[in-house]
Amino acid sequence: MTNVSIMTFNILSILPILVLAGFGMIVLLIDVLTSRKLGEKNLLAYLSLLGIVVAAVLSRSSIGTATFSFNETFTIDNYSIFFNLIFLLSTGLTILISHNYIKREEINYGEYYALLMFSTIGMMLMASGADLLNIYIGLEVMSISIYILTGFKRSKLISNEASLKYFLLGAFATGFLLYGIALIYGSTGTINLRQIACFIAGRGGGLDPLLILGMGLIIVGLGFKVASVPFHAWVPDVYEGAPTAITAFMSVGPKAAGFAAFLRIFMTSFAYTHHEWQKIIYILAVLTMTTGNVVAIAQTNIKRMLAYSSIAHAGYLLIALVSANNMGVSGTLFYILAYIFMNIGAFAIVIVLSRKGDEFIQINDYAGLGFKHPLLAIAMTLFMLSMAGVPPMAGFVGKFYIFSAAIKSGYVGLAVIGVINSVISVYYYLRITVIMYMKEPAREFSPLTISPLIVAAIVISVVGTLQLGIFPSKVMEIAQRSIFTLK
Repeated sequence: MTNVSIMTFNILSILPILVLAGFGMIVLLIDVLTSRKLGEKNLLAYLSLLGIVVAAVLSRSSIGTATFSFNETFTIDNYSIFFNLIFLLSTGLTILISHNYIKREEINYGEYYALLMFSTIGMMLMASGADLLNIYIGLEVMSISIYILTGFKRSKLISNEASLKYFLLGAFATGFLLYGIALIYGSTGTINLRQIACFIAGRGGGLDPLLILGMGLIIVGLGFKVASVPFHAWVPDVYEGAPTAITAFMSVGPKAAGFAAFLRIFMTSFAYTHHEWQKIIYILAVLTMTTGNVVAIAQTNIKRMLAYSSIAHAGYLLIALVSANNMGVSGTLFYILAYIFMNIGAFAIVIVLSRKGDEFIQINDYAGLGFKHPLLAIAMTLFMLSMAGVPPMAGFVGKFYIFSAAIKSGYVGLAVIGVINSVISVYYYLRITVIMYMKEPAREFSPLTISPLIVAAIVISVVGTLQLGIFPSKVMEIAQRSIFTLK
């Protein structure tokens, strides 16, 4: 049974956030006070991982409580804790795959790890936000950090271009979100999520034009963050230009935070008007998964292919939002967790094979990998099969829950469209597998010197992908228990 308490001020509710902020500042301070020696730089990665672990332990200790604090602007409940652990997992895996990568690319600066932790703080604020302004602040903290990380290869023009494009388009999207919040406040007189729900319920679910417009603008702002069509144009260019480790991070962390905010806002504040916004989300879901899958077929660059793949997966998750039932919401939590393992795992393989100035980003570069480096090829095959939704991988189970939720809510046509799109995706995912095993190498494979940390990231990703696919019930039960505080 969940215990609910309301406190004006509760410092313990933000303790994991304070821990991350503290470790981030310590990393910055140590980076300034120490020399550029390699051993001292290695310390920063391990210190950052320690901060992630401590924050995760503190977050997990709060399971089973629902606390509203800071004048009901911030909440800690099972829902936010589940997402906090997802964010910390994605950041931890990113640090593991970044350790050797940033040394190789000569971007081994302490602020890299600090920015990862600060962006995680923003994500946690978004998941725990009990009012619209707190969610907006979290989004800005997350976004500013990622804008900088996107352009972290300062000497690379493509990285600078990606960062600038992401910043400009992100600023426009944030403007839409903030204007939507202002319109909702003007219509309801509050930005508190529960009070907005009470206001709408008091009117029998009726909406005035100002509130409808505010909802639409919030969909635009959050739609940009989760990369839904037609707000997706930035994704392929930014994913290609960003450092590969940051591309992996962007594809999971901010997307998860966007959906955490999406679900909390629309399942809490606008639950009484779901018939209104479901129509819009239905269209976005169809456009997003179809555009992502169809355009991914034509890609020859693996980072751009995974970018359009990420768009398609956002479409699948929007199906769950349309369903607006318990299975859909819990399926979203499960799917996002599964997506972290299979997507970061795939990018980890890309990083392992790459060399400074010679990245393995063309799909044909993977020809013959199955014979030269069979273990890496097997891992990549598992990740590709999971993304395609092939059983018994985690991706299959996640899609099964989401499509089942759509059918349960009466959206059979939407579920059919989702299945068709999943079948389409099999082509470009299996194309990589075919190239790895069925084609002669198009280039020489250099001897690999693999960091133990990135090996750990790949092993964790493989185990997570298989574990969630073969034994999904335990995690799904946790996800189902996490969504009750949204009501």
